[in-house]
Amino acid sequence: MAVSDQAPVRFQRANFVVADLDRALTFYQGVLGFEIEYRLGDNPDSYSRPVFDIPSDAQLGFVTLNLPNQRRVMALTEIGNVDLAAVPHPRRSAIVLEIYDPDAVMAGARNLGLTVYEEEVLKTPDGRVGREIGIVDFDDNLVVIYNFPEASA
Repeated sequence: MAVSDQAPVRFQRANFVVADLDRALTFYQGVLGFEIEYRLGDNPDSYSRPVFDIPSDAQLGFVTLNLPNQRRVMALTEIGNVDLAAVPHPRRSAIVLEIYDPDAVMAGARNLGLTVYEEEVLKTPDGRVGREIGIVDFDDNLVVIYNFPEASA
């Protein structure tokens, strides 16, 4: 594909800020099934410092995560050694994931002590009916999962 034939935008990945990367991975890797593509330690010259307004004394960590057939679709940026202020509500961002087994994901999230909202019926503009559930990770990041049962059978 020639440069002039390329789409003007290609979505690369979402990124959540977390206080403890290992703890966050118990959810993103252990419950949701993301796989680590690569993990980086602290970098004092990281571009993340100015764009996330990260204090110079903070320790950074970074991981990119894969799903089957989706490389580096998610990232987690760890900001350690500083207190992260609570993000004011209403929440301003979320990731939305289609999940094959939402019951297992909800159980895994609850086992970690995460907030799992009551399930709602999801009705799409094209007439599909499914399940929709909000989960809040350890750092108050919102993950919305959904499933269309007829697609899982």
